[in-house]
Amino acid sequence: MFDKTADKVNEAAGTAREFYGKHTQRPDEELKGAARKYASQASYAVRDAADNVRDQVSTNPVAGIAIAAAVGVVFGFLLGRK
Repeated sequence: MFDKTADKVNEAAGTAREFYGKHTQRPDEELKGAARKYASQASYAVRDAADNVRDQVSTNPVAGIAIAAAVGVVFGFLLGRK
């Protein structure tokens, strides 16, 4: 919960830094701000996806086990090939 809040705060800070760089004609600051903003957005999306998967697995554990087994078989097949 707090991690998602931290991601949103970092996104706002990145947006502010990007705005600062754009208006002071400093492309390095603009780039750093954009990188921070997009990294925070990606982190938020990954955390949200992980929360959704956790909720789905907790409501239907049999399907979670079946999917994990299928992924394991696929990885075993791919890694076992020579």
